[in-house]
Amino acid sequence: MQTTLILLKPDTIERGLIGNVISRIEAKWLQIAWMKMIQLDNDIINEHYAHIADKPFFPAIVKYMQRTPVIAIAAKGKNAVLVVRSLIWATNPLDALPWTVRGDLALNIDANIIHASDSEENAEIELKRFFKGEGIFEYSRLIDEVL
Repeated sequence: MQTTLILLKPDTIERGLIGNVISRIEAKWLQIAWMKMIQLDNDIINEHYAHIADKPFFPAIVKYMQRTPVIAIAAKGKNAVLVVRSLIWATNPLDALPWTVRGDLALNIDANIIHASDSEENAEIELKRFFKGEGIFEYSRLIDEVL
């Protein structure tokens, strides 16, 4: 079992797409192990986006990510990182396949709905960053017994 981080970005919140995106996650048999709404401060944004902090578009990302709270989700399941990455697809919605979260819902690269960890290693780092040692729930579901 893997656990990965998903962030529902401000455009998801503003457009009322929270339930739509979460239902897609659950439809892939992933378990929501922890979820919270948080307002991102400069420290967490600077840490999370350190790899692009020198880019000219970085100030716009900071402004975008602080526009509304985001929803941080710890999703758990078999190959969770790969499953979520295939569910959301390309960063640029113009490159995303139909039936993916970004292909169906994202408006453009600046409003691309969602973030997901891109590797097991980054998932571990990102989960610690956003959940700061809070426990991730362990529970069984009927579907888990069938699988």
